[in-house]
Amino acid sequence: MGNTHLELPFFTNLLILLVAAKILGEVFERFRQPAMIGEIVAGIILGPSVLNLIHRTEDLKVISELGVFLLVIIAGLEINIDDILKSLRGKNIAISLLAFFIPVIGGIAVAHYFEQDVMTTAFIGLCVAITALPVSIRILMDLGKINSDVGQKIISVAIFDDVLALSILGVLLNIKDTDMSAGSVISAASLSLLKLVAFIFLLSFAYLLIRRLLHRGNYIQESLDRLVSLLKGKEPLFALFFAFILLFATITENLGLHFIVGAFFASMLINESLIGKDNLNAIETTTSNMAMGFLAPIFFAGIGLEFNVLSINNYGLLIAVIVVSYLSKILGGYFGGTLAGLRKRVSLTIGLGLNARGIMELVIANIAYRNGLINTEVFSILVIMGILTTLTTPLLLKRAFGRSGERSDDAV
Repeated sequence: MGNTHLELPFFTNLLILLVAAKILGEVFERFRQPAMIGEIVAGIILGPSVLNLIHRTEDLKVISELGVFLLVIIAGLEINIDDILKSLRGKNIAISLLAFFIPVIGGIAVAHYFEQDVMTTAFIGLCVAITALPVSIRILMDLGKINSDVGQKIISVAIFDDVLALSILGVLLNIKDTDMSAGSVISAASLSLLKLVAFIFLLSFAYLLIRRLLHRGNYIQESLDRLVSLLKGKEPLFALFFAFILLFATITENLGLHFIVGAFFASMLINESLIGKDNLNAIETTTSNMAMGFLAPIFFAGIGLEFNVLSINNYGLLIAVIVVSYLSKILGGYFGGTLAGLRKRVSLTIGLGLNARGIMELVIANIAYRNGLINTEVFSILVIMGILTTLTTPLLLKRAFGRSGERSDDAV
């Protein structure tokens, strides 16, 4: 197999991959679709599925890991912890829980029916359940509904789903090294949950400490500004920010959880009231430039390289995963909304708005694949599901808002 293709030098691969990803990303943006779809398509064209020109080497995997790291930080920066707490208040909890657990159960049921192993079954359920927060925000912004009541509910539920999914991811990765007997799985899961609770306790302590310091005015912001002005090196603010994120990523890694769990939660703690608008904007701009300009396109193109349409033989599983991903998420949002006392059309709009899997689902599928927990066929199926749900959600949501008119913003 090694002689069937010419292996290009690393930087040549990187150049071709980046240029192709950015060009196709731009094409998709012109058609008002997420650039990540074009970037994945670039990888599919250059990879084994079509041209067989570039293969995912260890060097490309390292760059992809950095891409994952920055994408998760960007997602975390878009989250306000107070929004999570809001999604758990009163009847809103019904939407958050049903919009997550109905898809989880649906995904697990499909995987079990097609006789997948335990870990594959769990990851199919998790990937079906997640909502891509950055994609949801982008879609709502494009539709001018980001500040509507329905838009805010979609975002708060998507936040809850992402937080819960990444927490479960940490538990699943701890189970993978057991012999899969009931006793060892329960033991590993219990230990992992204890570690997760310990981390959340640490996070809650940090959050409460920050809240207390904020009562003293701009104490943190002023201290940060003084420290940055004293430092003579280049980009000290960015370095301090990443040291903070890496501290939490290191803690979660040492607890046996994935590093993105720590990075995600740590970036959630950073907000405008804590470090000031200018500092936050500087961090977001620099992080976004690094991620969207270079690392994220390589990550998404890398997914295209791993994707192999020829590996899909179980078309029944492919169709079932796609169908259950749409139905379960829409039904979860719909039933959750009606239980929360919302009108049926508003509940349906919420369900449709939660349907895009996009970035977060692809990150989780990629982690599962890299850890050998799902095979190439299942990975390729999950990539197709992520692409389809991301492509169709803007169209479905636009129609839903159009039908419900201005009253779609009503709470009831």
